[in-house]
Amino acid sequence: MSGAAIVVLGPGALPLARRIAAALPGARVHGPAARGIEADTQFTEAVPHIARLFAAGTPIVGLCAAGILIRAVAPLLADKTAEPPVVAVAEDGSSVVPLLGGHRGANTLARSIASLIGAHAAVTTASDAVLGVALDEPPPGWRIASPARVKFLSAALLAGEKASLELEAGTADWLSRIAFSPGALRTIRVTDRAPAPDEPALVYHPPVLALGVGCVRGCAAAELETLVTQTLAAAGLAAGAVALVASIDLKTNEPAILSLAHRLDVPARFFSAAALREETMRLAHPSDAVFRAVGCHGVAEGAALAAVGADGALVVEKKRSANATCAVARAPRPLDAQAIGRARGRLKIIGIGPGAQEWRTSEAEAALAEASDVVGLKLYLDLLGPALVGKDIHDSALGAEAARARLALDLAAQGKNVALVSSGDAGIYGLAALVFELIDREARADWSRLDVAVVPGVSALQAAAARLGAPLGHDFCAISLSDLLTPWPVIERRLQAAAGGDFVVALYNPRSSRRREQLARAVEILSAARGADTPVAIARNLGRAGESVSVMTLACLDDAAIDMLTLVIVGSSATRILPGDPPRLYTPRGYPLGGTLGGA
Repeated sequence: MSGAAIVVLGPGALPLARRIAAALPGARVHGPAARGIEADTQFTEAVPHIARLFAAGTPIVGLCAAGILIRAVAPLLADKTAEPPVVAVAEDGSSVVPLLGGHRGANTLARSIASLIGAHAAVTTASDAVLGVALDEPPPGWRIASPARVKFLSAALLAGEKASLELEAGTADWLSRIAFSPGALRTIRVTDRAPAPDEPALVYHPPVLALGVGCVRGCAAAELETLVTQTLAAAGLAAGAVALVASIDLKTNEPAILSLAHRLDVPARFFSAAALREETMRLAHPSDAVFRAVGCHGVAEGAALAAVGADGALVVEKKRSANATCAVARAPRPLDAQAIGRARGRLKIIGIGPGAQEWRTSEAEAALAEASDVVGLKLYLDLLGPALVGKDIHDSALGAEAARARLALDLAAQGKNVALVSSGDAGIYGLAALVFELIDREARADWSRLDVAVVPGVSALQAAAARLGAPLGHDFCAISLSDLLTPWPVIERRLQAAAGGDFVVALYNPRSSRRREQLARAVEILSAARGADTPVAIARNLGRAGESVSVMTLACLDDAAIDMLTLVIVGSSATRILPGDPPRLYTPRGYPLGGTLGGA
């Protein structure tokens, strides 16, 4: 099951947890930070953490006592049809018990784990235990057209009544444990046809239909959706039997097509013009005009046929509206949409914080878990440790930033789900700006069609400020002293402006083995505008082994031990040192302390 949280409470359960996580796509091991467990995600308190996972709809596999899981989620129990799976696994691997979420895959998950580790799956759901199948839990991609009838048919079968199977589309191997009797009063129908409103049978729609679509650039989503709805209705086909929306790869970022796939709750998959040309002989309406425009003789029909393969057939020829086309093909067996064509490539540029796992945001954790490929500087990837298990890793050395960003874009253009890792925040001296600059400057069509997002992280200046107290409590700025990409005269002007504006200044890249004079010049500029006793903080290796934070004055800054792993924060004229062990820095905002506080 994708994205499951494998929760452990002690180090003894970790090997079994890793084994289970490796077999479940996107699964991550969660463990207590205080126990020193090398978990993908760490938590402070188990019960609140499990409750948060449950509330977020995350499948939970707990290698712990069932009672812990029950107490954690009990206050949140409401709708059993919406509850995520919760499965308890004995720490010795002897038993697997689905506690909740039988309607959402818990029984299947428990059986798969039990099969993996050689345990007993204690499935207690009546229909599962007696019939050997959960009628309300069809395989992925299948839809139940009449959910209300599941309960009644299950009750009838459990009472000893018989049912017949009417197989009109696809296959139904998952129902093979039921002893069907032709002509029985009760009926299960597997079909891609839309059922009548008074249909007495329990109707399942297998994912056997491929919906091929095409449209002009900027087509309204409502127009394409209306065309598809009318086309399916006219043919008597059920939207629930649609396995995917398919089109040409020129349309991977077409809003109308992506919106249609979202409305149908199916993947959008794409084919190259060359792949669609291979379907030319099977097209009902080949078009030379379409060939001249996009390199194949038909998009809607071609994409539908390419999706169902050589054994499939066109069942609805191309229909059109003013700006869109659609066609439908049927496969003889249920389709695995994720294995067909290519997805729209996704690139997430992730800030992982300064280094410590507890400083990674939950959004960054989720993005890493979803990624198929992770690209980054080896130093930063090493910080991720177990979070990279099962990923394709692409590391590189310092100084190859542009090559690293290009690689991430190219991998995403292949339809992969890529994470490009930056330390701190990806948008603050990180790789986010470089990625967008490459897309802008090189104007490659395959890059421009990608789904690119930036995932924020804890920046070095935020981390340093938190360690120090509140030095960024008032206006501040960040300036990099590296002149590798920015001319030094420009950096000097920015330093002078910051000094004149009395900003707190965070100095990135303050000194390297090659650059020795820039920091001294920065001190000179800032000292000219504020006193030599101005508080200064030096933070090095924040969130990593060898972390150090020290406080001094501006007069002592140039002689300090500073390198590229160091961040320097120079206070403004208002910044104060609060004596203590350690001393704290703060820059007052100017709140009136004698009465009611002003606005934040």
